[in-house]
Amino acid sequence: MKNEFSRTVKRSILLAGLLAIGASCSAFAQNKAIGFKPGAPFSEGQVAGNTLYVAGQQGPPVTGDITAQTTNAIAAIQKVVEQAGFKMSDIVSVTVYVTDLADVPKMNAVYIKLMPDPKPARATVQVAGLIGGAKIEISAIAVRGGAMMMTK
Repeated sequence: MKNEFSRTVKRSILLAGLLAIGASCSAFAQNKAIGFKPGAPFSEGQVAGNTLYVAGQQGPPVTGDITAQTTNAIAAIQKVVEQAGFKMSDIVSVTVYVTDLADVPKMNAVYIKLMPDPKPARATVQVAGLIGGAKIEISAIAVRGGAMMMTK
């Protein structure tokens, strides 16, 4: 009786281990490219498990002042986010690249209106230039289920 119980326990442990390995493998199987364009050296986004990594978005076309370009960039992010099955409220972090820090107040005015609360964690960086002469590019990270506001 004791040996049979011991074998049952060992089988249960082995089965649990195999299920855990299978679950971790299925997480890798979920990884998928979003908005991949043949010939482009990147995807618009990558889903890895419950996380979406959105590539830098400028939004077509790259014209207009920083206000229009910020609106276009956030609209492009929204398109990738929704195509991946996420929501804008799932975005937990963004990186904003601007060619002129003097544009940040105008960018912030648009950003405040279009990005959901709680606002994602953010870094804003001035760069020497962006592809296509853009004034702004924004990348984002979203986690399914979204963020909670951190308080002190």
